[in-house]
Amino acid sequence: MSTWTITPPDPALAAAIAHKIDTKTKPLGALGELESLARQIALVQQTLTPALARPHVLVFAADHGIARAGVSQYPPEVTHQMVRNFAAGGAAINVFCRQNGLGITIVDAGVCGSFADLPAVRDEKIAEGTANFLEAPAMTAAQCADALRRGARLADERHAAGSNVLGVGEMGIGNTSSAAVLMHKLTGRPLAGCVGRGTGLDAAGLARKLETLARAVGAHPAVGDDPLAVLATFGGFEIAQMCGALLRAAEHRMLLLIDGFIASAALLVAARLAPAVLAYCVFCHESDEHGHRQLLAELGGRPLLRLGLRLGEGTGCALAYPLVQAAAGFLNEMASFESAGVSDDSAA
Repeated sequence: MSTWTITPPDPALAAAIAHKIDTKTKPLGALGELESLARQIALVQQTLTPALARPHVLVFAADHGIARAGVSQYPPEVTHQMVRNFAAGGAAINVFCRQNGLGITIVDAGVCGSFADLPAVRDEKIAEGTANFLEAPAMTAAQCADALRRGARLADERHAAGSNVLGVGEMGIGNTSSAAVLMHKLTGRPLAGCVGRGTGLDAAGLARKLETLARAVGAHPAVGDDPLAVLATFGGFEIAQMCGALLRAAEHRMLLLIDGFIASAALLVAARLAPAVLAYCVFCHESDEHGHRQLLAELGGRPLLRLGLRLGEGTGCALAYPLVQAAAGFLNEMASFESAGVSDDSAA
């Protein structure tokens, strides 16, 4: 499962796309980042007339053993409670998906407790939370591979249903700790630059979190920078399933909407496994979580929004999607100088 066949977009169409953008009735470059986004969408879809179909957000939820070490302001039970809120349609991601026309699937990747009474929750549970990686690897290699497969299968289903835009989001108390260690191990950046306040820790809580994670890293000295080993040792079931979904969706040439710090950490693992995945990624926003700006730089991501968000759930994907629509819309519908009978000297 560690081999992924992702074909980078063929750049042969780039000149024609640039010409179409540059001859719209506007000064050269006047639509700024929307022009870059339109160019990317057209390249991903390999057409001068891209179409966005059935955008969808997969929200993966799982519990983390490391949460028992006091790295979060909230107790682990909140993960289960929030999944029930998602299923009831009452969370921020539900509101924003409804508002902007995105579908949503709630996935139990490894939450403690049952959702048998909630058919709206997709059961992809690997186990009732990961192990505490202070004491043992978060998951076995077999569990990690299973999580990747399950995430990939969900992307397959969305593609088969006609979606060509896929966002990923998450919920899991303690998952900023996993994401921070993944970032540290896979980029070589100092741990202190990767660890943030998560759900809102105060200064003392942040110091405790950093000290705990430093001990956890030291407890696994044999783990180098192999992405699958790092993911299995320090990751979460929801992060691994996000990683599998992103990789398979890129194989299907879908446009990928990347949310905040946790989703970017999942993408970091994916990019270490198959660097070509990055060509399909739209970086929706820069999170307020400490470390996300540097993680975006590591991934070469230019975020569409900077709103101080630090919620996760895929909310950044749903909020940024209207900009994706705008980019495709102007490319398809805006007049050219020739079609509008406007002299292109006005672009000077």
